[in-house]
Amino acid sequence: MNNQKNGNGAARNVAERVKDGADVAFDAAKNSIQATEDIAMTAVDKTADVIDQTTNSVSNAMGNQQNRR
Repeated sequence: MNNQKNGNGAARNVAERVKDGADVAFDAAKNSIQATEDIAMTAVDKTADVIDQTTNSVSNAMGNQQNRR
């Protein structure tokens, strides 16, 4: 009976180590996904800024041309 308890304890110890390792791996994956999302959202924001700046520049240039006529 004592050997069986020791065997179960060892199995539980291994299971806990596997869980700990999986937890670390999933945390790393989650952090990578979050970082990728942050980069993508920043790229979208910067693209929108460039589009706004370009649109404003074109609008201003067109307005200046119309004022010259």
